Amino acid sequence: MPLIAMTREMGSLGKDVASELAARLGKPVVHHEIIDHLANKMRLRKSHVVRFLDGKANIWERLTTDKTSLSIYTADETIALAESASVSVIRGWGSAHLLRPIRHVICVRVCAPMKVRVQRMMARLNSDDEAFIANEIKLSEEAHAAITRRHFGVNWQDPEEYDLVLNTERVSIDECADEVMALVKNPAFQESPDSLQKLANLALETHVRAALRADARTEKMQIAITADQGVVTLAGIVDRSSEPVHASEVVAALPRVKEIKNELRIATASRVKLDS
Repeated sequence: MPLIAMTREMGSLGKDVASELAARLGKPVVHHEIIDHLANKMRLRKSHVVRFLDGKANIWERLTTDKTSLSIYTADETIALAESASVSVIRGWGSAHLLRPIRHVICVRVCAPMKVRVQRMMARLNSDDEAFIANEIKLSEEAHAAITRRHFGVNWQDPEEYDLVLNTERVSIDECADEVMALVKNPAFQESPDSLQKLANLALETHVRAALRADARTEKMQIAITADQGVVTLAGIVDRSSEPVHASEVVAALPRVKEIKNELRIATASRVKLDS
């Protein structure tokens, strides 16, 4: 069965669309579940991670958040969910961009005009402060834009990044779900041996990257990682204080690794020739 990876604008009713899809498919929506794992891996409070991702972190929280590790661990958790048969919809976490190369993943964006979203959020929060609500939406979108640009190099509001874009200004939740379900039944989005292998390769690359980041011996290594049917290739030039063999040791401990091709090289000392 296809997996649905969804992103949505605040106040667009994307949460409701995701819930309706999950109900039809008989499997849960995944969203907040990732936060606990991220907080544990980052050794941060859950509230710290939430505020950072929402663009509401204070100066100290921004300075003490390792953005690279957050990106790596978020991808690792998201991919692990995509591998699981227990979920049908992943909402947020860059899943629509991370999983877009996988043929059986349907990438969906739910949106609505700003004025409509402000009115919806005012009603939901029982607030008449239009300026405050509009600013909250703006902050959320700026944070989302920064994260997707930094992690994936894309504009998250670009319709070309999705298989389906739904505007809920005049299209109901049920109608949105109908459109997504049509793709769920479309042969072009069904699992195939090729799409499952591509997911397995991407998953192993992501798990390797997270494992290397989590180990003190390899956390600073800048490594290009590729995986193909259990064969992991590590390439790049590492600092002279690093030991390439440590990377192999970390990777060898992971499940599904059948072979390691360690092509890492240690940087040589630069030589400067001085004119006499």
